[in-house]
Amino acid sequence: MRASSSLPPSAADIEAMARVALAEIPASLRAQAADVAILVTEFPDEETERAMGLETPFDLLGLYQGVSLDHKSVAGVADDLDRIFLYRRPLLDYWCETGVALEDLVRNTLIHEIGHHFGLSDDDMARLESEAG
Repeated sequence: MRASSSLPPSAADIEAMARVALAEIPASLRAQAADVAILVTEFPDEETERAMGLETPFDLLGLYQGVSLDHKSVAGVADDLDRIFLYRRPLLDYWCETGVALEDLVRNTLIHEIGHHFGLSDDDMARLESEAG
């Protein structure tokens, strides 16, 4: 990452942070997420914005697209790749507004989206976070 630069972190910088965060999760969980692609784009596309009812594209930091493990069939053929999108501009905006370390924000967003890959809802994850915290 460009720690000494006045330029904002690039998509490649955020992807590198995500790869570090992925390497730090337990190996058993990481193995189950090994086939999930991690993609960094500037914003969600217009279709995603409409589908999720976003007021602004800055409202979404990340998104899991795919079939969660709890809905996959052993005999089923995947229609598409499981993907986690990390949205660079909303992440940077949130980072600037809150002062949360960008690496922590990327890690938390990635782990949240991996939770969706495992079939957890937002409510499930909020409950687990409150029980752990």
